[in-house]
Amino acid sequence: MSGIDNLPPLREVIRAHDIAPKKALGQNFLLDLNLTAKIARMAGDLRGSDVMEVGPGPGGLTRGLLAEGARRVLAIEKDPRCLPALAEIAAAYPGRLEVIEGDALAINPLAHLTPPIKICANLPYNVGTELLVRWLTPDIWPPVWSTLTLMFQREVAERIVAQPGTKAYGRLALLAQWRTDAKIVMDLGPEAFTPPPKVSSAVVHLTALPAPRFPANPATLNRVVAAGFNQRRKMLRAALRGVAPNIEDHLNAVGIPPTERAEQVSLEQFCALARSLDGQ
Repeated sequence: MSGIDNLPPLREVIRAHDIAPKKALGQNFLLDLNLTAKIARMAGDLRGSDVMEVGPGPGGLTRGLLAEGARRVLAIEKDPRCLPALAEIAAAYPGRLEVIEGDALAINPLAHLTPPIKICANLPYNVGTELLVRWLTPDIWPPVWSTLTLMFQREVAERIVAQPGTKAYGRLALLAQWRTDAKIVMDLGPEAFTPPPKVSSAVVHLTALPAPRFPANPATLNRVVAAGFNQRRKMLRAALRGVAPNIEDHLNAVGIPPTERAEQVSLEQFCALARSLDGQ
């Protein structure tokens, strides 16, 4: 019996169901249920919210989310070996856990969720960044989710919260900070996982803002940011030449020196440049 519910410890679950973590699926399991419950608490008050989890594996974080009071948990799991273990959790929490087998990149979960919605996951390393970008760039804002509480490699977490002038600053920081409040809320060393990865990890909590921090057309902003950071060593007058032939005029109009590099430009300045390009 574990410390947070009446189910077996996770090491017993993994042994009983023969769920050895697979590198090809980006699996590194968190087996300390006190730790998974702590991560669940980082998502805030879960009572009254549906929670979506991607890559639950044997269900450590799933159990934490349920024990912390989530109204319902929707768990999307690609590995069929984990489904029997997740079914045992569903039986222990009647009506509160739904498991979908499949690839989170190919599934639309909205039919299975009722607002308010939070997303909380120890994301598989191989799809984590792509999922985050999708969640940050929906067609309509505010999004269907109110918060994201996500575990990444520490390097990715630092890119999400990075500030101008740092090596980690780039497209991911701008996407996240344009529409959310993002902060690192927890660090985890390799020893917390089975098997231990070669890198440290961190949990990032992102809260959706009611509206973007500064006005800008999302498509224009994304195009400008992508072009600037795809050639981050170049001056902006060269890196952004493909965006507009008269790019220097636009840069000067919003107070950005054409000789500046993308990593020196703030979010507010990028948004101003996007508005200028759109004739606003």
